Amino acid sequence: MTTPDCHICGQEARLDALPLSERIVVDEHWRVAHAFDTALPGWLVLLPRRHVTAVHELTDAEAATLGTWQVRLSRALHEVTGCVKTYVAQFAEREGFSHVHFHVMPRRADLSQELRGPGVFALLGRPAPERVPAGLMDDIARSLHTRLTSSLQHPAGETEF
Repeated sequence: MTTPDCHICGQEARLDALPLSERIVVDEHWRVAHAFDTALPGWLVLLPRRHVTAVHELTDAEAATLGTWQVRLSRALHEVTGCVKTYVAQFAEREGFSHVHFHVMPRRADLSQELRGPGVFALLGRPAPERVPAGLMDDIARSLHTRLTSSLQHPAGETEF
């Protein structure tokens, strides 16, 4: 189920037409996109494929894979961006973005102190000239897609989707 006035549902409705940066990986329950208005390369958004507005509305099947996706994305970001850790956050409060979504953000070693922790959100909602360039976003999306879909690169015992 999708909702017409929801940005995330609107993207889901045209999934096949989306650029790779909006569908880095997709499974039955989740879609991963690179944030479109960020100045931080590798800022990912993990999105349920149906419209839900609160975490408690996730189905057991969606919940069962949520943590696995967060860890897989964190590992892939570490490999692709060289980040020292990732931040994971969920609010879904911004107008037009009440659809549950999880931010998975790479924290590089050189990120300034004022942008660490919750300060990282200063890098979201940036004006167009400050945003990650489309070419770099595409490169990151391709690298992440390859990492996340190649069974040859998954460590032994890691769940395959």
